[in-house]
Amino acid sequence: MTSDTLEPSKAGHGWRHYLQEKVLVIFFLGFSSGLPFPLVYATMSAWLEDASVERSTISLFAWLGFAYSLKFLWAPLVDTLRLPLLTGVFGQRRSWMLLAQVSIGVSLFVLSGMDPAQNIQAFALIAVAVAFSSATQDIVIDAYRIESADDEMQPVLAAAYQYGYRVAVLISVAGALYIADYGSWQLAYMAMAGCMLIGILSTLWCREPKERPEKLPYGGATYVEKVGSWFMYAVVKPLVDFHRRFGHYLIVVLLFISLYRISDYVLGILANPFYLAIGFSKSEVATVAKIYGAWVSAIGVGAGAWAAVKLGVARCLVVATVLIASTNLFFALMAKVGAEIWMLTVTISADNFAQGFSSTVLIAYLTSLVNRDFTATQYALMSSIMTLLPKFIAGFSGYVQEWVGWFGFFIYAGAMGVPAILLAMFVARRHDALVAGNDSANEPDRQRTEPGSA
Repeated sequence: MTSDTLEPSKAGHGWRHYLQEKVLVIFFLGFSSGLPFPLVYATMSAWLEDASVERSTISLFAWLGFAYSLKFLWAPLVDTLRLPLLTGVFGQRRSWMLLAQVSIGVSLFVLSGMDPAQNIQAFALIAVAVAFSSATQDIVIDAYRIESADDEMQPVLAAAYQYGYRVAVLISVAGALYIADYGSWQLAYMAMAGCMLIGILSTLWCREPKERPEKLPYGGATYVEKVGSWFMYAVVKPLVDFHRRFGHYLIVVLLFISLYRISDYVLGILANPFYLAIGFSKSEVATVAKIYGAWVSAIGVGAGAWAAVKLGVARCLVVATVLIASTNLFFALMAKVGAEIWMLTVTISADNFAQGFSSTVLIAYLTSLVNRDFTATQYALMSSIMTLLPKFIAGFSGYVQEWVGWFGFFIYAGAMGVPAILLAMFVARRHDALVAGNDSANEPDRQRTEPGSA
């Protein structure tokens, strides 16, 4: 079944444009995508702090993010493998979304019945299941978003995705903190498991973004030949396509992507422990850092979309990297000022605006680099690289903080963003030419790769 596509000519023509079915679908899928991540990152770190787990151990949970960083390894399977029964009923994209969403909900429910202080190993194992399922969901939702509309509509879909994502973060951080403060962490995670019904219902509501061939362009007489043919089509060709279009400059692009948000990730794993350690209550953190912060993030998302259209993605890359690195200095100042609500408000205003702005710019940038013949694999590869190095380094944040203290840690986190700023200045100079070459690779009348072709 072929879904109706959004009309590019209507892009950006008023708020009614955001009420179109496709845009609303992406909003709710963005919600489903944004809900699990804090539950294995910032929110979980607060739970572990409350359970008196050592901070060096808490920061190791940042490595759960490796599921998101390594998702490119199984993205070819998500892109091409048909799930028994499910794919025939729901289609390629929806079947994988449904499987991932149910897995997330069940894993969160199991996690809600555990106590990290009693069995941290089993707790970590279920958290890995949440992260893996969430990363799989991200693969297919990113592909669905890109395939749902023409290039002209991508900024609108990126904004809708970000708004849904931010609402989910508000619920999975602020909502979870409120429930934990007045109830328990177990009750909070049980409620978050129930929230995954929004994603499941959205998947049942939406339609496949486009026709997918009944017989994919690979095959062979023997099992070995079939596997080899699939590997060439699903794994090798997307990588070859990258090199064909970008050449050796691809190394620069991937390095820039990997450093883009490194200072944000280094700080993020210890943000909630920092708030609690200097004297803020969970309710204060939820109210200012999460609820108020969500509104500031929404402003940042809108500003990022507006700036990308008016100024171009290239210039916005430089602005975004400067914002990400510099806002760490507000945390350093708060480490000196102490638990003052006004200081928390100022810090959250700067930090969340930077996050919203930079996230929208990054989505627009990555989308502009993708060849739609290999949507899921290529986007997953780039978004994985974006988090691989930052997550690894963030795993040592607790050790750095214990060594240099909170003030020194935030200076360190800000300094980690300097290489990204320098690379952004270099990448911005070549971005327009790079995208012009990519547009020719994404012409609507192009033919899909045929079996056995080079």
